Amino acid sequence: MRSSRFSDEQIISMIKEQETGIPIAEVCRKHGISTASFYKYKAKYGGMDVSDARKLKALEDENAKLKRLLAEQMLDNAILKDVASRKVVTPAAKRQAVAHACGKHGVSQRRACEVLIIDRSTVRYESVRADDTDLREAMKMVAAERRRFGYRRIHVMLERQGIIMNQKKLRRLYREEKLQVRRRGGRKRALGTRRPMVLPSRANERWSLDFVSDAFTDGRRFRVLAVVDDFSRECLALVADTSLSGLRMTRELDAIVKQRGRPHTIVSDNGTEMTSMAVLKWCQKTAIEWHYIPPGKPMQNGFVESFNGSFRDECLNETLFSSLPQARRQITEWKEDYNRERPHSSLGNITPTEFAMKMALPKQAA
Repeated sequence: MRSSRFSDEQIISMIKEQETGIPIAEVCRKHGISTASFYKYKAKYGGMDVSDARKLKALEDENAKLKRLLAEQMLDNAILKDVASRKVVTPAAKRQAVAHACGKHGVSQRRACEVLIIDRSTVRYESVRADDTDLREAMKMVAAERRRFGYRRIHVMLERQGIIMNQKKLRRLYREEKLQVRRRGGRKRALGTRRPMVLPSRANERWSLDFVSDAFTDGRRFRVLAVVDDFSRECLALVADTSLSGLRMTRELDAIVKQRGRPHTIVSDNGTEMTSMAVLKWCQKTAIEWHYIPPGKPMQNGFVESFNGSFRDECLNETLFSSLPQARRQITEWKEDYNRERPHSSLGNITPTEFAMKMALPKQAA
């Protein structure tokens, strides 16, 4: 508001002059004001002394100050209420919150930082970090191709492409791109301690086998026989069919034995196919020891159980099967990829085929 060109003392002296009997027109002409202005001054300061006018002025200034403080406090509360729904933890989130407050409420950056209790250096900081666009694209390509791989296996796959990156940096980019693998359901945790499983010392010393079931798109069920070498973690066979009897299982085992040689031991659960007469006769004929785990103890057959988890997570749950030929084709492709391309964490992030070749080298040299 425009301030008066006269002080309170001058205005009160004008009113005193008029009260002594001088006409209003002459007072106005003397001081160069209009009659309306004189009456406005008289309505406000009539009957006051100079001390009273000073008190009124101080009271008006105090009221204006309180109004200004109240308006600022209400604005601060509005900013805080607006940002309260946001999670302001990271520097990027803080910069976003300050920019939002400045844009929506029309306050300065300094004011927004004071209200939100954010250091201005955080908001004004400009990153000097190198552009990671190529690394992010390469990581996303691997993650899109192998949707159930975590950042450790993606790190191995990128190293194979010649992209060398610190694992902490890859984990940060992996998290920023929101590529985290979502767990499917919960998992049971063991209570107490478990005795570790004795590991085989060479290939073909022990095989493990088990059945995995799935369904076609029309609801029909099919089963897959999985056979794993416990030493090299190689998948020796994935046989898919709508029905797999004990006799069919022995034929598949004969085919594997013909290709790789006889194992010393085969481990399985107590399913009806494993305990059938066809399997018992086959064991007697081939002199291969068949070990049955105790009922209700699947972790005693942990190698094939672990394989089944990867097989279901990365293949069965990721693919819709419409027919048996299609299922056999895609399962075979996944088996080859598992043996030759997929890094295995328990083997030092090399493939089962590479591990088997590595273990065979000393024997060939000897």
